[in-house]
Amino acid sequence: MSRTAGPSREDLERIDDAELEHLAVEWRVRASRGAREAYGVAHALEAELRRRLRARSLPHVPPQPPRPARPWWKFWQGLGGGSGPSV
Repeated sequence: MSRTAGPSREDLERIDDAELEHLAVEWRVRASRGAREAYGVAHALEAELRRRLRARSLPHVPPQPPRPARPWWKFWQGLGGGSGPSV
């Protein structure tokens, strides 16, 4: 482990979701009881758990193609297809 108390990225990737959740709860309990070294470990485990849940819950959205840039002073172009501002 490094200077900051906590598992490495490789350690976290080897743990399955159920075990990760169990460890996160266990280390958070230790941290709540005042174990200073447990705060970093609990945070790392909880952050990895949130990352996995977020990745699972978000649908895969394909990236949109980039829109061609237009000068800022021609802001009216592209709004309604007209050639100028509607009055």
